[in-house]
Amino acid sequence: MLRGVFFLIASIYMASALYASQSTITDAEGYACMGEDKSRKQTEHDALTDAKRNAAENALTYIKSETRVKESILEKDLIEAYANASVKLIQELGKGWYNDASTGDCFRIRIKAEITPDIKIMERISKDKSTNDDPSAPLKIQIWTDKKSYRQGEKIRVYIKGNKPFYARVTYKDAREKIVQLLPNPYRAENYFNGGPVYEIPSGKDNFELEVGPPFGKEEVIVYASTSILGDIDLEQQGGIYKIRTGERDIGDKTRGVKIKRKESNKEKEAAASEFYEEKIVLETGR
Repeated sequence: MLRGVFFLIASIYMASALYASQSTITDAEGYACMGEDKSRKQTEHDALTDAKRNAAENALTYIKSETRVKESILEKDLIEAYANASVKLIQELGKGWYNDASTGDCFRIRIKAEITPDIKIMERISKDKSTNDDPSAPLKIQIWTDKKSYRQGEKIRVYIKGNKPFYARVTYKDAREKIVQLLPNPYRAENYFNGGPVYEIPSGKDNFELEVGPPFGKEEVIVYASTSILGDIDLEQQGGIYKIRTGERDIGDKTRGVKIKRKESNKEKEAAASEFYEEKIVLETGR
């Protein structure tokens, strides 16, 4: 295990898609003033609500401007999905009270938020396989393994493919609930990939293998991807891979702390956002 090759302990009998999530991450500001009938706490709450509303509007504006899906029906579905999106606060980027000459004491907050479109509509859209390779559609990542079942001593191969250029983090959770980062790793630092090609893990500079063996149980491969650089997590080198020191519940949230990309041609007031995609496959292990 410590001789430059990491033997991931797994025996896989079935790999199936368990979870996929397509979303948009954006910055937004919110404002509210106290007036005569609001407490400071209520004003802060209203400012946060305003920021979340603006984040949802930014995401919808982004989808309308960046998505160029050929079928008009599908484009309408995407707009409807984002019009009925849920908003999750990722990070407070700044907040504070100020005095406005006309309205009095006011509160301003700036947030980073994830806007997840209506799940039912997105499930309907996902059935249209024509969007899998369409770079004009929202970011979509496919992840799979080379076989559905493995025997002890065989080696697992993981593959990922995106419909447009993306940054990615690939993690593996084994039957002991130990989580490691397969990509990027100490020998393959690249985390930016072109849309279209299929990328294999392990391959190239990778200095580990995914070799099948006990213990047995449910195991998971997760890919986190974005059109912008992903947020950082706490890692520790372990042979050819990284052990993830960040708590399991925080991995997704910290990864979603993306460095939102802004186009130089954009005006200051135009919505800036990053597309985000998470997909998980489950590996059932046994003899």
